[in-house]
Amino acid sequence: MASSMSGMFTGQQPPGAHPVGGPGGPGQPSFASAAPRTQGSNTLVDELEASFEACFASLVSQDYVNGTDQEEIRTGVDQCIQKFLDVARQTECFFLQKRLQLSVQKPEQVVKEDVSELRNELQRKEMLVQKHLTKLHHWQQVLEDVSGQHRKPSDLPPPGPLAFLEQASANLPPAPLKPN
Repeated sequence: MASSMSGMFTGQQPPGAHPVGGPGGPGQPSFASAAPRTQGSNTLVDELEASFEACFASLVSQDYVNGTDQEEIRTGVDQCIQKFLDVARQTECFFLQKRLQLSVQKPEQVVKEDVSELRNELQRKEMLVQKHLTKLHHWQQVLEDVSGQHRKPSDLPPPGPLAFLEQASANLPPAPLKPN
């Protein structure tokens, strides 16, 4: 990845110009106590990678695992993380500058990208709406099923000691009228 972007970082050495394993040398973690890297000697991507490796190495290093001074350990880890964040900000700034240059040189490209992003966002939201509609229909059906079950028992007479007699008498034919 760094080699494909090396042309974008003008005035800096190509990737691979730094020693293997970061500034601490091969196999050694590159902590804040190691010699600081100069920005001109490496690309931002190399520095970002090295600072990330230093953060990771600070978490698994035997120096920090076996260390007894917790404040020293915390300070070293904080310095590694701060270095990583600083280089990440520089990298972000670089890409924002390139984006600004692109927007000045080719404004139609930026508009095309914005339109594409908006289309993707609209499509994502449409899928989300469909998902919610499907769930809504499912729960409406469940609600109708439950309310239908409650309606059927209400049509029957309430159970009681005379319920059987009332139901049986309702099924009898009407009694003939007595002549006066």
